[in-house]
Amino acid sequence: MSSGDGTAGGALGRTPGESGLYPLQSGTADVPSDAGTESIGYRGPTACAAAGITYRQLDYWARTGLVEPSVRPAYGSGTQRLYSFRDVVVLKIVKRFLDTGVALQNIRAAVQHLRARGFQDLERMTLMSDGATVYECSSPDEVVDLLKGGQGVFGIAVGVVWRDVQAALSQLHGERVDTGETLIGHNPGDELAARRRRDKAV
Repeated sequence: MSSGDGTAGGALGRTPGESGLYPLQSGTADVPSDAGTESIGYRGPTACAAAGITYRQLDYWARTGLVEPSVRPAYGSGTQRLYSFRDVVVLKIVKRFLDTGVALQNIRAAVQHLRARGFQDLERMTLMSDGATVYECSSPDEVVDLLKGGQGVFGIAVGVVWRDVQAALSQLHGERVDTGETLIGHNPGDELAARRRRDKAV
């Protein structure tokens, strides 16, 4: 994938401390699953409501592998998909990119990238797109550099989407993965705080 100025882009994502703008590329990077690490999951209708998408979109994206439920996939009729909080954030970001006409292959690259990053990385990340390529910007200077180059015409502050989804899910139902208990008005912020503490301890 070209960066738009004739130079080749880097591999999927960046290691902490790297600087400069890199297009996000599809690849074979290991994408960690939330399965077994999330104690709260969200059923399809709840994920749709929080992400602002239709159930048809959710179902299609799951079947085509664009955004699959990482807590529990559907195993046939009668089983319910369960999405993690991160999944719902990704769903909302995908919807915003599609609404602005970003190419599907670039959205797939962005999804892989988002799912491979840690929680703290996501909260401070901005994704920019010129309609052809998706870039990660992790500092205000990088956003300014991209805008100066005339490439960045649309940006998504992942932290803002994160907080929007958190607020929406706090008004909806979650489900305990271990017991199946329905949690009414569960605030995922409590769960995320614990997750961040675990990330820092690693």
